[in-house]
Amino acid sequence: MKLKFLGSGTSQGVPVIACHCEVCTSLNPKDRRFRSSALVTTDSGKKILIDCGPDFRMQMLENREEQIDAVLLTHEHNDHVIGLDDMRPLIFRNKKNIEIYCMKRVGDEIKSRFPYAFADVKYPGAPSFDLHEIQNRSFEILGTDISPIEVLHHRLPIFGYKIKDLAYITDASFITNEEKEKLKNLDFLIVNCIRKEDIHPAHFILPQVIDLFEELKPKKMYLTHISHHMGLHDDTEMELPDNMFLAYDGLEIDF
Repeated sequence: MKLKFLGSGTSQGVPVIACHCEVCTSLNPKDRRFRSSALVTTDSGKKILIDCGPDFRMQMLENREEQIDAVLLTHEHNDHVIGLDDMRPLIFRNKKNIEIYCMKRVGDEIKSRFPYAFADVKYPGAPSFDLHEIQNRSFEILGTDISPIEVLHHRLPIFGYKIKDLAYITDASFITNEEKEKLKNLDFLIVNCIRKEDIHPAHFILPQVIDLFEELKPKKMYLTHISHHMGLHDDTEMELPDNMFLAYDGLEIDF
């Protein structure tokens, strides 16, 4: 199986509009970050998208991806769901609804933000989705087993996901000991890290993810949901512990 980072940035993306810091003006493509999203390719070649933010269209075009078979949503914030309307070309080509898996609260928000996708009588060109409610227990998508990981994004419970020996967690600021048990001794642990210092109420910062790395002992850890405050990619990666890396847009992991 493969996981490709379609985006590794925060809700503002990098570069940030009107910012002239060294990261936002960097010419290194690894310092240019779409909003966080990942694409899993299963053993059978199916494509499972994790989150669908405002950069979805360009992420698909730049990565020459042409198919999404199902969508996993971590939570309902705009930088993780607002690109769903851009799935229309895939819906029209396949002549079938897009399957979306998420907790009930998130599904209710999708219905609220995209009511035209659920209308009894749709106008021509509207997208169409099938919502599947998930809870904090394992389920299957297209023959692939998925295990949710419940984390807190400030006070909001959201899901990360474990597939085989890889876990993908974004927008977390706290993980209970019970949920950490699901994350021990993984091959790959992907976790959000917004900046190096200054505690953030809704996101891990670098000292916190280093503590997680030492506690959970994955073989490799990749950081995502990275802001321009983290610093230049090449400089920051040299400061990280062995087997901890900054993700970047387009990076692909075999697992």
